[in-house]
Amino acid sequence: MFKKILIANRGEIALRVIRACRELGVSTVAVHSEPDADSLHVRFADEYVCIGPGPAIQSYLNIPAVIAAAEITDADAIHPGYGFLAENADFAEMCESCSIEFIGPTPAATRKVGDKVEARETMLKAGIPVVPGTASNIEDEAEALAGAEELGYPVLLKSTHGGGGRGMKMARDSDELRNLLSVVRSEAGAAFGSSAVYLEKYLERPRHIEIQIMADRYGRIIYFGERECSVQRRYQKLIEEAPSPAVDDELRARLGEMAVRGARSVGYEGAGTVEFLLTRTGDVYFIEMNARIQVEHPVTECVTGLDLLKMQIQVAAGEPLGLEQQDVEIRGHAIECRINAEDPARNFAASTGTIRTFHVPGGPGVRIDTHVHPEYVVYPYYDSLLAKLIAFGQDRNEAIRRMRRCLDECVIEGVSTTVPFHRRVLRHERFVSGDIDTGFVDSMEMEKEKMVPSPAT
Repeated sequence: MFKKILIANRGEIALRVIRACRELGVSTVAVHSEPDADSLHVRFADEYVCIGPGPAIQSYLNIPAVIAAAEITDADAIHPGYGFLAENADFAEMCESCSIEFIGPTPAATRKVGDKVEARETMLKAGIPVVPGTASNIEDEAEALAGAEELGYPVLLKSTHGGGGRGMKMARDSDELRNLLSVVRSEAGAAFGSSAVYLEKYLERPRHIEIQIMADRYGRIIYFGERECSVQRRYQKLIEEAPSPAVDDELRARLGEMAVRGARSVGYEGAGTVEFLLTRTGDVYFIEMNARIQVEHPVTECVTGLDLLKMQIQVAAGEPLGLEQQDVEIRGHAIECRINAEDPARNFAASTGTIRTFHVPGGPGVRIDTHVHPEYVVYPYYDSLLAKLIAFGQDRNEAIRRMRRCLDECVIEGVSTTVPFHRRVLRHERFVSGDIDTGFVDSMEMEKEKMVPSPAT
């Protein structure tokens, strides 16, 4: 096992890694930007190093500064969390060259799944269906128009190296495609350092289903069931749950087998997620693989009773997976609401400022992953996620009722949050019935839709 792990991240995921390390008996090093000097991940780590000013490009994305922090503190491994440098193959390669273990897949595997065009080709060779799309990157407008004509509108313009919903736009006709091509390229270049894009056929209102996998370096790969991630806006996930109300045991096994086969085809090691679209006719298509731990991993932990972060660290340290596929059992139901500093009444505009009051719920079956506290300052430099609120129940109905209660107990003052939005969704008759898809939020008219009344107290 490692002796000391540097966490190249901030916020709730940095705290989550610190907790896993504490339980494994591993020392931790936090890195932080100047504005984050008083953050909780700095307070609870064993050591900390300031790596630059507020903007992420000068701090959390500053590879030389992160590597230097690891070297001066004698860290023998780096955990990247999610976002920032988590899927940066160059960073993983630099860690390797400095004899620092990168807690994630190999640089080669990261590149294979990080390039979405190459990943699609690899999955096709492995016998896994992919969403129809262009076989290579789009070089110019003429090529984009020709590709769209062949696929048929609407089409989705996607960043080849993107993720997290950025660098993605839907075009319903040639005029929209012409207008969006430069927009998506610019957005992709700014977010991912590459303006390469490709086209996919846009599937109308499918479900977004993902499979959590873990692979050790000895060839064993296990899947841990699925997560339903269809409640999203602008391709950004807002609510996740496990298991999916649309997936039965047979489909779960089929998706899990495809996820394992896909991971094996790229020589994958560590924690990862294989994402699929499930159409209303039951067709399944691979869309991408995320080479990191996901934001929504807690719902899988709740229904399996397993600690994915500790497992991720253990396999990175060379330990074999200590369980077989048949050892993984799905019990109960878990729902996660992402509490973001955004104003739903203003088209989810980002909200910054100082949090005056921060009261979160508790009780049986409730988990809160957060780095926020009263007087915490929400800066414009970073992701808007404040907390992940997770409710677990014996079944989906109990999880929904518990989440409603939790949301009603949330008191966050000083910035606008998505709590009111989540309250509405959790009482929406389509969500309650499980009739959700990726177009659910966009099509929902809250003031007109019938809401399920709150249970009497």
